[in-house]
Amino acid sequence: MTKRDTEYQPLLEGITETKQKIKCPNTSLLLAICAACIGGTFQYGYNISIINSPTKSVQNFINQTWLERYEENISEQYLTLLWSSIVSIFTIGGFIGATIGGTLAIKFGRKGTLMMNNAFALLAALLMGLSYPTGLFELLIIGRFFTGVNAGIGICVQPLYLGEIAPRALRGAMAMGTSIFITGGILTGQVIGLNELLGKEEYWPILLSTTCIPAFLQLLILPWFPESPRYLLIDRGDDVGCGTAMKQLHGTDNFDREREDMERERISAMGIKPKKPWELFMDRSLRWQVLTIILINAAQQLNGINAIYFYTDYVFEEAGIPEVNIPYVTVGTGACECLTALTCVSVNYCSEYRCFISKYLEACMEYIAELLSPGPWIPYLSMGCVFAFILSFGMGPGGVTNILITELFTQTTRPAAYMIGGSVNWLSFFFIGMAFPFIVYCFLVFLVVCVLVAVYIFLVVPETKNKTFLEIQTEFQSGEKRKASKADHSPSTTLLSTPL
Repeated sequence: MTKRDTEYQPLLEGITETKQKIKCPNTSLLLAICAACIGGTFQYGYNISIINSPTKSVQNFINQTWLERYEENISEQYLTLLWSSIVSIFTIGGFIGATIGGTLAIKFGRKGTLMMNNAFALLAALLMGLSYPTGLFELLIIGRFFTGVNAGIGICVQPLYLGEIAPRALRGAMAMGTSIFITGGILTGQVIGLNELLGKEEYWPILLSTTCIPAFLQLLILPWFPESPRYLLIDRGDDVGCGTAMKQLHGTDNFDREREDMERERISAMGIKPKKPWELFMDRSLRWQVLTIILINAAQQLNGINAIYFYTDYVFEEAGIPEVNIPYVTVGTGACECLTALTCVSVNYCSEYRCFISKYLEACMEYIAELLSPGPWIPYLSMGCVFAFILSFGMGPGGVTNILITELFTQTTRPAAYMIGGSVNWLSFFFIGMAFPFIVYCFLVFLVVCVLVAVYIFLVVPETKNKTFLEIQTEFQSGEKRKASKADHSPSTTLLSTPL
């Protein structure tokens, strides 16, 4: 090798590494992600939006049923209570699903749990579809509960599966499938709920029963794809199964580096049993990771995204949009978030850390604009802020939160971390639904939440892109990032600079 070759060798290696990083994922990997998501987080988004369209139709059914049973009309207060129960029981089921999802993922595997989870969706569809012919509105409450359990397990286990099957360089982009399918589910529910499709009053039992379609699709498609290679190797000790799965997902010549990472993690996890959620709270070496997932999952609900959806119709009405057109504009908000999630796949080839912080800060600026801008054109500004906030949420918290949970923990602690994160997320969802009507200066509260979370992420969370799970854990434990912050004379990080 000549002297010139020696001088250019590092450059050539860098170019080769860059090409490997931006190499497109294997087709089988993309299809596996779609198969996992269609019956997972797609159901979560779909069932959030699908319940909005038949509100008046279901209330009329409850009133009619009550009249036939007791020969009197139901009181308005009790009707509101029953309808609120049908809607909010979804979050209770989601919380229960999140608390058992990690345990099921350990016992039955990631793929196995996703397959079993479809039973809840099918049962829910059956119960809600039978509610009208049987005259039992109680079946709607039970069905929505099982729908929530299905969503809770899916939003816990599916990101776990995606994070473990994706190559390191594509982990962030591929895990964005969670966000893409949530927003796709929301958009699909909004579209199907239009009057031109299943939004008419006589179609509401069919509309609520359509939750069985994604379940059937996953049961047909997902069996053709393998279990998580990381789960097979580390949890089950199945070397042959791991190799077969990686060959199908990554291609014949594209998984040696990933296999080496798994081997190192298996060696570090030898003799260590998967931890329970309460054991994570007791482990001082994981305190910053646990605190991080609690804060970012709470902030994902408390940053105002659901409040935005609650008040979208009001904002558009104030902007002068005709009432008959508001449902179609609302569909536009769902399309906006869906397109943003698709865009975020390319953004995740860049720094997830910078994306997370910048989008929280953008949300802060949008709240400030909405709070401080006077004038008769405020409704139009508010409408613009709605779309701008949805864009910021989709490219930041909406997409990166679930990825971070995968990356901040190793194989023995990851299922328990998803149980903690999912439980906090669902409890926050329930809280914001109950407390929102009583928050007078709601957007000011959301502004404070966005600022505090952005500051915390900047001070505590390290960059995770293109790092192995062990490297990320080591960086947290060594406190190198916090030491560097202390060296930069930042007094606010003094307490965070102690090695964990």
